[in-house]
Amino acid sequence: MRILVVEDEIRLAETLAQILKQSKYNVDVAHDGEAGYDCAMSGIYDVIVLDVMLPEMNGFEVVREMRRQKNYTPVILLTARSEVPDKVKGLDCGADDYLTKPFANDELIARIRALSRRKGEIIMDELVLDDLQLNLANNTLQCDDKTIQLGLKEFEIMRILLSNPNLIVPKEDLLLKVWGTESDAEDNNVEVYISFLRKKLAYLNSRVNICTIRKVGYRLEVKK
Repeated sequence: MRILVVEDEIRLAETLAQILKQSKYNVDVAHDGEAGYDCAMSGIYDVIVLDVMLPEMNGFEVVREMRRQKNYTPVILLTARSEVPDKVKGLDCGADDYLTKPFANDELIARIRALSRRKGEIIMDELVLDDLQLNLANNTLQCDDKTIQLGLKEFEIMRILLSNPNLIVPKEDLLLKVWGTESDAEDNNVEVYISFLRKKLAYLNSRVNICTIRKVGYRLEVKK
């Protein structure tokens, strides 16, 4: 499960990320509203923890624009303001939950679990293209009667590619979404993991292939 934390207070953002990682979640962090919105619109997150008071775009604006663009990823708003009108405004903008600072770590985790359950049937168990199936529950790739386990970064790359089967995914997008904004990873890191995935696709004997679009990125293609 992948969570996006959008919080401009660096220390609090780091603390939240650590709390979530200890609960076995994959976490990315953005420090302003515009960066948070761009990350949210990638569509790879299961839950977004979003501060209200942010530079560039505030939390209300981020949620409102997400919903206007038909992005329904569950959002928990964080704020130091506990007045009822503020909570009503947040929920009316499209947020799914509202948590007032300071809060207990266990309460945040419980609310994330509740949103995951509420999302229920909307969460897909697998992504499929032709003869290839990516199981989102156990990070495995399957073709016919063959199955192979993927590492975390391999899984995230394959998930992004399979979520955009007819599109070119820029290499820069993979760096941002898989390694995160704080990473020193470079283009060659992406190339190494693409090579790993190609070998696994060859082992599976799948008709699906990862095609390199020179100087741009990657796209999935089905061999005829």
